[in-house]
Amino acid sequence: MVSVKEKIAYGLGDTASNIIFQTVMMFLMLYYTDVVGLSPAVVGTMFLAVRIFDAVTDPLMGNLADKTHTRWGHFRPYLLWLSLPFAIISILAFTTPDLEGTDKIIYAFTTYTLLMVAYTAINIPYCALGGVLTSDAKERVTIQSYRFVFGMLGGVIVAGCTMPMVEYFGQGDAAKGYQYTMTAMSILGFVLFLLCFLGTKERIQQPKEQNIPFAQSVKALIKNDQWRTLCLAAFFLLTGQVLRLTLAVYYVKYYLGRDDLITLFMTLGVAASMVGCALAQPLAKRFCKIKAYISLQVIAAAICGFSYFISKDQLVLAFTAFILWKFFLDMATPLLWAKMADTIDYGHEKTGVRITGLVYSGVIFFIKMGVAVGGAIAGWLLSFYSYQADAVQTLDTQHGILLSFTVLPAFGSLFVAYIMKKYTLTNQIVENIQSKLTAS
Repeated sequence: MVSVKEKIAYGLGDTASNIIFQTVMMFLMLYYTDVVGLSPAVVGTMFLAVRIFDAVTDPLMGNLADKTHTRWGHFRPYLLWLSLPFAIISILAFTTPDLEGTDKIIYAFTTYTLLMVAYTAINIPYCALGGVLTSDAKERVTIQSYRFVFGMLGGVIVAGCTMPMVEYFGQGDAAKGYQYTMTAMSILGFVLFLLCFLGTKERIQQPKEQNIPFAQSVKALIKNDQWRTLCLAAFFLLTGQVLRLTLAVYYVKYYLGRDDLITLFMTLGVAASMVGCALAQPLAKRFCKIKAYISLQVIAAAICGFSYFISKDQLVLAFTAFILWKFFLDMATPLLWAKMADTIDYGHEKTGVRITGLVYSGVIFFIKMGVAVGGAIAGWLLSFYSYQADAVQTLDTQHGILLSFTVLPAFGSLFVAYIMKKYTLTNQIVENIQSKLTAS
């Protein structure tokens, strides 16, 4: 059994990660368009290019972590080594130097690329760490529930504090406000990563005799059909989710016409996510986690579709729909990450090769591809619908924002539900696999 103290320590690592990840998801597009002054089409293309490059580095980082041997383990050392560089780069990404034209784009492209690479280098080992804390399938769901509850706490901090802190620190200068805000959040993230490092322990080790080339590890990974199913589901899940989250601030500011409610809208959504994540573990105890996951995706899709019919003066209904969407969608999140650990055991039994870091990094590759595509689509759609930064939008633009925020993300969840019908690793099957591995 993993102690509550260790589960909390592990969860604090995701609080640190989400302080950056959720800031990028919720506010980076708005920061680039409305503060830096970049066009949404340029930002969308930059998101796609950088995130594709970043995603390609994921398997390399996973393989590197698998081959790392220290007295602290394979994965924990990266939390110690990279927490400070990650904090510094995060501040630079939200710093606006006095540049013009192409120089602005180059600076944004460079710092955003460094931010994504640093995020990969610390987040891949962090995610893989969750797969070596225990071999118990039910405990894995509990650990991931703790992780995402504390991860969503990072989201609450970002959603609830970002805009007020920008106003407080900036005093009318948004560029200064964002820089100081990210400085404060980066310091907090640095401390939380260190607490995660100090409070966790790696218990599952790779076979000591295993030392195979990267190409052979990839070959073994591709043979894992259950891992491939998770990868495809993760791509469509994040494409729809990031599209909706990126456009959430635009939906509130330009469709609902209440930019004063952006902070409340985002904060309530993330708070709902925390509650949803906390309920994942009791849900998995009562129901088949595969059927539960599929059902939650269908519910999330239905809420997105329904949101299209909410008029701009129905504020309570608009808030309620967003809260319910976040609640049900993120109730499924710990279940997905627990499944990743199960596919490691499945692949080990099937191929004889245990590749923890590569399995996680492979799924995260597709998650980041979904993030890249979802973010790029958001920028391209804003450009397509003739969005003008910080101005009154036309009715066609408002309708385009509404359509992109509601109907299109629904298809992402529906695709995920369909794909997950091919996933077969129930708790009983995982327990049988672990028994075979223990006996061999």
